[in-house]
Amino acid sequence: MIDKIDSVVNAIGGFLYQPYIVPLFLIVAGLYFTIRTGLIQFRLFGESIHVVAEKPKEKGSISSFGALMVSTASRVGTGNIVGACGAILTGGPGAIFWMWIIAFFGMATIYAEATLAQKTRIVEPDGNIKGGPVYYITTAFKGGFGKFLAGFFAVSIILALGFMGCMVQSNSIGSTMQTAFGIPSWIVGIVLVIICAIIFLGGVQRLAAVTEKLVPIMAGIFLLGGLVILCARIKYVPSTFGMIFKYAFQPQAIIGGGIGYALKTAISQGAKRGLFSNEAGMGSTPHAHAQANVAHAHDQGVVAMIGVFIDTFIVLTLNALVIICTLYTADGPLANGYFGDITATLGKTNLAQTAFGSVFGASLGAKFVAICLLFFAFSTILSWNLFGKINANYLFGRKNSKLCNVIYTVIALVFIFLGTVSGSDFVWEVTDMFNNFIVLPNVIALFALTGMVMASLNEVNKSKQLKV
Repeated sequence: MIDKIDSVVNAIGGFLYQPYIVPLFLIVAGLYFTIRTGLIQFRLFGESIHVVAEKPKEKGSISSFGALMVSTASRVGTGNIVGACGAILTGGPGAIFWMWIIAFFGMATIYAEATLAQKTRIVEPDGNIKGGPVYYITTAFKGGFGKFLAGFFAVSIILALGFMGCMVQSNSIGSTMQTAFGIPSWIVGIVLVIICAIIFLGGVQRLAAVTEKLVPIMAGIFLLGGLVILCARIKYVPSTFGMIFKYAFQPQAIIGGGIGYALKTAISQGAKRGLFSNEAGMGSTPHAHAQANVAHAHDQGVVAMIGVFIDTFIVLTLNALVIICTLYTADGPLANGYFGDITATLGKTNLAQTAFGSVFGASLGAKFVAICLLFFAFSTILSWNLFGKINANYLFGRKNSKLCNVIYTVIALVFIFLGTVSGSDFVWEVTDMFNNFIVLPNVIALFALTGMVMASLNEVNKSKQLKV
C-alpha cells in the first residue's frame, strides 16, 4: 500500500517540478516583482536594519525582529542541511547555483508576500491577529473562487507544513541523534513531543520569545563550525566555487546522463530544495510577518528580505561549501561523482556529517551536525506548527477556536512523533508534493494584488521625497 502511495506521490511531485511548472511560477514571480519594485533587493536591503529594532505597541502582536526570527526559524531547518545535501547528490554542486537564483528573485517575492500579509491582516478587539495568504487570497478574488483558492491553500499548508513538514524535521532530528549519540529515535520523539507541546500551548508570544533567543545562537554555532572547515580546506575554496558555476551548466560531467537530462535535474533539484529552504513564494512566512507591529506594511516587507538572505546566502551556502570542498574536490570520495559503491554509504541524511567529520573526525563531526540540526529542525517545527494552526482556525475555528487549537495540536504532535520513526524518503516526497500545491494559489494571488504592493511602496517613496 505504501509503495503504491509513494509511486503516486512521486508522479505528482515529478510532474509539478518539471522546469516549466512550479520553478517557472517562482522564477517568473521573482523576476516580475524584482522589475516592478526596481531591484528592491539592492535598493532597500539596508533599510530593514532600522525597522528590526522597533518594539511592538499592540497587545497580541510581536516585534518586527520577533517576526523575522519566527520566519527565519521556519526557513533555517533541514532544508539548509539535509535538503542541500539531497540537491547536491542528485543535481550535483551546480544545483546550489540554481538555489541562489531562486533565492535572489525570491527576495522580491517575499517583500510582496509580507507587505500583503500586513495590508490584509485582521486585528480583533482582544488584540489577536489573523493574517496570512488566505486573507490576501480572498482579498484578491471575491466570491466562491476566492474561497476555493483560500481553502485549497489552507488544507495544503496544514498538511505540507503543520503535519508532513514537521515529520520531515523530526525525522531528521531522530535519525541524526541516533547516528551521533546512539539514542533510539522513539525516545527522541517522546522528548520532542513534550517540549513542543509546552511551547505550542503558549501561543505566538511564547513562540517568538523562544525563537528570538534560539535562532541567533543556533546560526552562530553552525557558522562558526563551517568557517573552521573552510579555513582547514582553504586551498580548495576557489575550486569549490568554480564547481558550483561549472556544474550549473555542465552537470552531466558530475552526475552522468545526457546534457539535457542532467541540466533539467540540476535546475529542478535547485528549485525544489531552494523552495523548501527559503520558502519565498510558498506562502508560509507571511503568517509570521502578519503578526508584527510596524509603522507601515512596507517596513515588514523589507525586513522579510533579510530572512531569505540569511537562509540561502549565508547558512545554506556555508553548508554547501563545506560539503563540496571536503567531498567533491580532488581528494574527496565524490570527486568523480555519486556513482557505484559510494551510493550505499553516503546519502542526504549523513552527507553533512561526513563532510564535517572529514576535518573534525567522524565522531565529532556527526555530533556537531546532529546538535545543529536538532536546533534548526526544532525551531522550524515551532514555526510551521503556528502556520498550520492559523489556517486550521481559518477553516474550522470560527465557532470554537480553542477546541480547534487543541485538536490540531494533538494531531500535529502525533505526526511529530511518527516522523522520528518513519523512513525519510517517503516523508520528503509527500512534503514536496504539498509544497507544490501551496505555491500555485499563493503566487496567483500575488500577481492579482500587484497594485496593492506597488501602492504601499509608492506611499513610502512619496513620504521620503516630502521629508527631503
